[in-house]
Amino acid sequence: MKNLKLTLAAAITAVGLYACSTVPLTGRSQLSLVSDSEVNPAAAASYRQLLSDPKTKVVSSGSDAQRVKAIGGRLANAIERYLQQNGYADKYQFAWEFNLIQSPEVNAWCMPGGKVAVYSGILPVTRTDAGLAVVMGHEIGHAIARHSAERLSQQLALQTGGAVVGAATGNQSSTTQTAINTLYGVGGQLALLKYSRAQESEADRLGLTFMAMAGYNPNEAVAFWQRMAAQSKGGAQPEFLSTHPSDATRIANIQRLIPEAMKYYKP
Repeated sequence: MKNLKLTLAAAITAVGLYACSTVPLTGRSQLSLVSDSEVNPAAAASYRQLLSDPKTKVVSSGSDAQRVKAIGGRLANAIERYLQQNGYADKYQFAWEFNLIQSPEVNAWCMPGGKVAVYSGILPVTRTDAGLAVVMGHEIGHAIARHSAERLSQQLALQTGGAVVGAATGNQSSTTQTAINTLYGVGGQLALLKYSRAQESEADRLGLTFMAMAGYNPNEAVAFWQRMAAQSKGGAQPEFLSTHPSDATRIANIQRLIPEAMKYYKP
């Protein structure tokens, strides 16, 4: 078992040296074996599949649905400007879409390529436009950091083992759709992608900056996460918080990151 782990680690290291990318703003290097041209169409297909499922109740009208689209639009415009100004525009292909789904789930997510869903169950916790921008900015942060592609790449690297690097970086389109569906729980189920704690913290940092760029005060994030923490007391933890940093750790990290985000804030 020890030798197997060493072999896999060596394979992942070799592949990592061959194929890596850099996360905007944070500058972190990450394993990148699948391209946006593969992942984004697969994610878009999964998104359409979920929205068209009879069990999914998409809210297409009303003030809440309008708020989701309006706040999403502001975030998207701010992010596109940032990517353009910092030389990332040609490296990202987003076809933004924002939908509100009627569900008691306290949850939200953003698929690769900018496909966003907000569940109505989280709205009582967000309360304000800024609170909703915290949630949406955080989830979009996962997409900007390509966390889904990173997880897929890690899976491919493990499957590859000691095989040549080219086998991992070849056309993976036949497996990408299945992997996306598995990661997001698509197929009659409410979508949910669980990230690592490190990825969650990175999404927090990106989300704070993005909401600031869009004109929402990052200081509002502390109150929102305090309300989220209250949701987990005395009962089951909301899905939105699964595999995430502890409440105290997350809030402390956000407080530490706010000064950086405030540099981009223009009311």
